[in-house]
Amino acid sequence: MANHKSSKKRIRSNETRKTQNRYQAKTVRNAVKILRATTEKEEVAKNLPGVISNLDKLAKKSVIHKNKAANLKSKMMKKANSLAKA
Repeated sequence: MANHKSSKKRIRSNETRKTQNRYQAKTVRNAVKILRATTEKEEVAKNLPGVISNLDKLAKKSVIHKNKAANLKSKMMKKANSLAKA
């Protein structure tokens, strides 16, 4: 168990951040999953900027790796472009 006041505070703040990070990561994962399942190009075009923005925010805060965010964005853009052509 922690003995110092600062280490006790660090434990509390780490737990808070962990909870927030897990919530945000799960929210983005669900948004990506929904976007992948969508077949209507209007709906994809409407939701894509928000999902990309959220991925960038998570990568910036190191909740997910920057390359993972880039890969997810690339795959979603490919899907959006394939729906636009079809």
